[in-house]
Amino acid sequence: MVADLARLGIGRGTTLLVHASLSRTGLEADIVREALRRALGPEGTLVVPAFTPENSDTSPHYRARVAGLTPGQAAAVRAEMPAFDPLRTPCPGMGRLAESVRTAPGAVRSAHPQTSFAAVGRDAEALMAGHPLHSHLGEESPLGALYRADARVLMINVDFSVCTAFHLAEYRTGAPERTYRCVVRGADGPQWTEYRDAELDDSDFAAVGGSFPWQLAHIGQLGGTFARLFSLRDAVDHAVLWMTEKRR
Repeated sequence: MVADLARLGIGRGTTLLVHASLSRTGLEADIVREALRRALGPEGTLVVPAFTPENSDTSPHYRARVAGLTPGQAAAVRAEMPAFDPLRTPCPGMGRLAESVRTAPGAVRSAHPQTSFAAVGRDAEALMAGHPLHSHLGEESPLGALYRADARVLMINVDFSVCTAFHLAEYRTGAPERTYRCVVRGADGPQWTEYRDAELDDSDFAAVGGSFPWQLAHIGQLGGTFARLFSLRDAVDHAVLWMTEKRR
């Protein structure tokens, strides 16, 4: 697997954001994580999204969960939603590899209660620092830091529809704002917090990725599974141009 990563173009010292779906691949999350760390070396940094829509009542996850319930039943679901704890809250929707990285020894997680990232490696603390509520995936988030660090993106068994990097382009092209709510840890227990940020919309990400110049990506295999590697900056810059032209 380390040899596969090298053939894709992942070298020591790389800062790497990984999206992966390991279901039905036969790949074990911890083995993939350690192969990635060996390929990156001690001077590299491995980053994954560790998003948690489960603690928000303004997320599609919540709306799907309460669909068909009575107001009382929906209120009961909301009352039982756990407060975000960066040290303990899992990110089940992000896949087994993300959980493996989040729980790895020495892992660092950013502070956002909805769109945190987790990282291990040399620059983990610097990349995860900050992450204010009003910047889910904007310039002040780890995604903005990854752009400035000239990170690479590795996609394992997934397509561009889940390419988080494209969200940074939404901020750069003036996406409208909306209100978000989620439950966090307060001094006296769980408390709800409300804030405004860009209205994130990934419904056209497959189309954005479909026009991504093929020569800017390296395509190969990882343990027999399809993998694609490309520059995060290239992806964001391409998405800015696409959204400027296509979105209205």
